[in-house]
Parts: sequence; C-alpha cells; structure tokens
Amino acid sequence: MARRPLPRILSNGSASIARSREMARTAADGATDVLHPLITITRGLRRLATTGRRRWADTPKDRRGPMLFMVAAVGLVVVFIPYGPLLAFITLMAAAGWKGRDPKPPVRTGPDDAQLERLSSLYEALVPYFSVPEDPSPLYAHGGEWEKAFTTFDFDGDGRVDRIDIRYPAYFADGDADSRARIEQLLHAKMGRGREYHFQWDEEGNRLTVSVLDPLPTGIAAQHFVTAPGETVLGFTDDTGVQRTLPVLDGDEQRDMPPVVWRTGARSTEPHLLIAGQPGSGTTSLVRSIALQALQHHGDVLVVEGSATGDYACLVGRHGVLAVECGLTGALASLEWAAHETERRLIAANRARQAGHPAPDDIKRPLWILLDRPGALGHVAAADGRKDPQSLLQVPLRHGRAAGVTVVVAEQFDSLDALIDPVRQHTRARVVLGPATPDELRDVLGTLPRTTPTTEIPPGRGYARLGTGAVHRLQVPATPDPYDDATSETHRKAVLALLPERETPADDDTAAIEMVPAEDEAEALAER
Repeated sequence: MARRPLPRILSNGSASIARSREMARTAADGATDVLHPLITITRGLRRLATTGRRRWADTPKDRRGPMLFMVAAVGLVVVFIPYGPLLAFITLMAAAGWKGRDPKPPVRTGPDDAQLERLSSLYEALVPYFSVPEDPSPLYAHGGEWEKAFTTFDFDGDGRVDRIDIRYPAYFADGDADSRARIEQLLHAKMGRGREYHFQWDEEGNRLTVSVLDPLPTGIAAQHFVTAPGETVLGFTDDTGVQRTLPVLDGDEQRDMPPVVWRTGARSTEPHLLIAGQPGSGTTSLVRSIALQALQHHGDVLVVEGSATGDYACLVGRHGVLAVECGLTGALASLEWAAHETERRLIAANRARQAGHPAPDDIKRPLWILLDRPGALGHVAAADGRKDPQSLLQVPLRHGRAAGVTVVVAEQFDSLDALIDPVRQHTRARVVLGPATPDELRDVLGTLPRTTPTTEIPPGRGYARLGTGAVHRLQVPATPDPYDDATSETHRKAVLALLPERETPADDDTAAIEMVPAEDEAEALAER
C-alpha cells in the first residue's frame, strides 16, 4: 500500500513558523528602538511618583499642610508667568528622562569581600613581628588599617595573593637572616602553600615585595647549547636575576630560557663545582650533562663513580673520555695520573712563559675530573687501609685553574661530612638538588635562597650559587642514562645524539676508531 504524502501545510509549516517568529522578533526590536524614549520617560515618571510618595509618607503630619501650600503657590506662579506651563512640562520630561535611564552598574576596582578578608588576615599575622610597644604611632596594630601597610597588591584567578608590596617599620631588623626567614615563612603559610614565592627586600626603603614565581619547565632535554668555550650550562632559571637567554627546544617548541652559566678556565673565580642532593634528586644527571658539554667543547673527561651502579656506562670508550672508573684501584690510579698531569701542565706552561713562547697545544685541551660519590670510595679505602682518593685531588683543586683542569664533585647530604677540607674550600660553585632543610642549604650554599620550595620537587630541581653571587632557582636539563630501561625514547635519543664516536682497540694493539651513528645505537637499544 503506497504512502500518501503529507499535506502541504504540514510539510512546510515549520519553515513558515520560523519565518513568522523571526519577523515578530524583528518587529519587536524595531518597536523597542522607536519607543525607547517613551519607555524611558514613563519609567522616570513612575520613579518620580514613587519618590514623591515616599517623601510624603516620611513627612510628619504637622508639616504636610505647609508643604501643600508651598506646592500650590509654586504652581500658581508657574501658571501666571509667560511660558510657565511649557517650561514646567519640559523640565518634568527632562527629569523623567534622567530618572528613567538605565545606568551601567559601577565596575568594582578594589578587592572583593574574600580578598579583603585575606589582606586583613595577613595584616593581623604580621602585627607581632612588625610592631613594638614603644612605637607611638605603629604602622602595624591589631585592628589597624592595612591600606597603609600594603601599598600594591594583585590577586590571581583563584582569589589568592599573586603579588604584594609590604611596608615595614625602620626598626625591624631586616639585616638579620633569622628575622627575615621568620617573615618569609609566615608569608609562605598565609599566602598559600604549593607555590614558589620570591622575596625582594629593600632595606633602604623599608619595603618587601613578594611575588609568585612561575614553575620552571621540566621538559628541556639534553641538547647542544649555544655557549662559548669555557661555559657550561648547569640548568635554567627565571629572569629575576639573569639577563641572558639561550634558544632551547622544550619538546617540539623552541623558546628562549635564562640559563645558569658556569664559567671555567684561567680567569674563572669559581673553577670547581660541588653538587649535593638526596638520592634520586638528579645529581648524576647533572654530572652527565656536564660531561656531554665538556666533550662538545673538545675536552678530556675522567669519570670516577663511587657508587658503582654503571650510570656512566654510555661514556665508556667514547672519543675524549679517558676513563670511567668504578673500583678503588682504578680510581686511585686515574686520580694519581690526573695529579701528575696537572703538575706536568704547570711545568710546561711555566717553561713556555719563561721562554717567551705561547703555551703548548697539549696543555690547552681542558681536562675534566668528575667524581660521583667519592665518600663511598673513601669508606672502602679506609677498610682496606689505603689512601682516600680525595687526597689525590689537592693538586688539581689548588692549581687546576692555571693548568686547565676542572674538578666536579657530586655527593649526597648524608656523606658530606666525608669530604675533605680542600674539596670544600676550592669548590666555590655550589649546586643543591632535591628537598633540603634550611641548615643543609646554608651549609652548602652559604646562605638561604630568597625563594620558597614547592611541596613536590621534580628531579633536577634545586638551587645554584656561583661564588658569592645570588642564589638562583635551577632546573637541570633532563640527561638520563640512555641504557636504562626506564628512560623514555625521546630522552634516550637526545643523549645518544650528543655522545661522540666510540673508540675500540684493534687486535694489533693499534688504536682504531669505530663510527657508530646515534640513530643506529638508539634502534639497537630499542630492540634490546
């Protein structure tokens, strides 16, 4: 049985209804535009009438008679003056139009109630620290005006303080590190934990500026950095104290990041480096990154690994890597050779200088001595009755700058006491990675950083201080062990691409060089 088509009115009814609605909406909008003055005046007359009734209701009964007499007299005068009724009508319409307009609600520029409560709570918390009973006109007092103490402030999208400029009295001991640390700890707790704050003290102007720092990027992997010979990138920081930037690849995006550059060489004031941290904080990754950068600038690298975990196996047999020692015997032999090599370089440079000749080419190539956890080897040496490998570092530490020898020592916090005095004395460049107590930070860096740590610290996150300079936040570029199964494929390829060619000895006791492309090695590791 064939289906009968729907009636025309039913099939096209929806389109007609839509057109009718659109026409009605357009007519309504046009009528509103045309009648807008009349609507405004009518609304104004209604508001004026409401105001008049309210005034009449608020007027006492004994004054209503005189008020009526006054209104009648004014009306009589208006009637008899020329053009009085016309002027009165025009005035009434103008007043109705002004009263009936829809003014935009005022835009609130100040803090809202929740933000006011935060500022008041922060002010009350600072009263015990910024006030004394002898002050005749205290800036901070319970129930006082916080507007005088907080000159400028900003809030983030969650209503938390993002930046604030705090005034404090001149008698506050802002030169005392402990007094400043108490204020910073209080502000960190009151302004919200889980964020990093930067504290800038202006002792001359008696002002403290607290600002929230953006988190440092953790996706920057090992790569070729645009640096000059003698410059090593320890990591990246924010632009609060660094004026230089480097182009880097953060994933697939290229960006400019401010680096923490450590300068070595004959004119360096911090020729040696000490790295301290907790297990898993990224100290080995930083040493590996330094080794790759040293090889990039055609340096010779000697690695001594005290933990004997094979974290530097990727450097074994590479061009420019003199040795990677994990045992006590090999470490003592390599460090003894390094001490004699330092003395040889000094003697050669002195003879060339006395003869009026430039330094020989064989002493211009930088020599890097990298020690990871030397305290573990010291315990083994003490048990065997042999000398501590650290004792062989005295000559490279004291005369390494003139000989082109750089020493990098990485140790954990629980073994810092095992470091000998020459190591602590000559390693003036310091890095702390991972969580650390204020005492540990002060012991390694010499002072406390002007920022607060976060609750969750990623690997490679810490602080760096070069000599007596400022303490910088630091994020080490990701340089994991490419032979570790837990390493991602992206980081593995990045590290293998930076490794130099591998050298293997031939059967006839002659040195032969085997070229192993980084891509083939990455594929072999992936298949394994």
